[in-house]
Amino acid sequence: MDSMDSSNSQNPSLISVSNNGATSLTSSSSSTSSRYENQKRRDWNTFGQYLKNHRPPLSLSRCSGAHVLEFLRYLDQFGKTKVHTPICPFYGHPNPPAPCPCPLRQAWGSLDALIGRLRAAFEENGGKPEVNPFGARAVRLYLREVRDFQSKARGISYEKKKRKRLPAQQIPTLPFPPPGSS
Repeated sequence: MDSMDSSNSQNPSLISVSNNGATSLTSSSSSTSSRYENQKRRDWNTFGQYLKNHRPPLSLSRCSGAHVLEFLRYLDQFGKTKVHTPICPFYGHPNPPAPCPCPLRQAWGSLDALIGRLRAAFEENGGKPEVNPFGARAVRLYLREVRDFQSKARGISYEKKKRKRLPAQQIPTLPFPPPGSS
């Protein structure tokens, strides 16, 4: 088995490796799992399948940030976001008036969320944070480049979402009596 430790009795999620080398994340409470947990399990299984189909086949313990980047580039072919090239007349326009031959790619937000889920799944299943390939510097830089390029190509700026702050509890003020009324 890979370097993952699936003997953690506190975590109901396990990585199982079949005889053919397929890695999958299973959960003993899949019927009550949240939407996030279900998506994370599907993403993990997809990545495991990608490793299995890799030539030569790749074990999770030998997976690096470079392999994660390969996976992200592979996923681009299934993208649904039009990303204009710099030579396209609609480059920088968020709502182009006509069709163009620019490629469809995975949206930056989707890739960012995917990496977050895979990073969590890796660590939840015994992977050490310091060797997590999904948190590699190269992956973070790639995501930043994709974000910046798509921002320019689509004319949309991606800004960090501001946290909603709870309104400070207001101290009730007592009305002052009008001057000279005592």
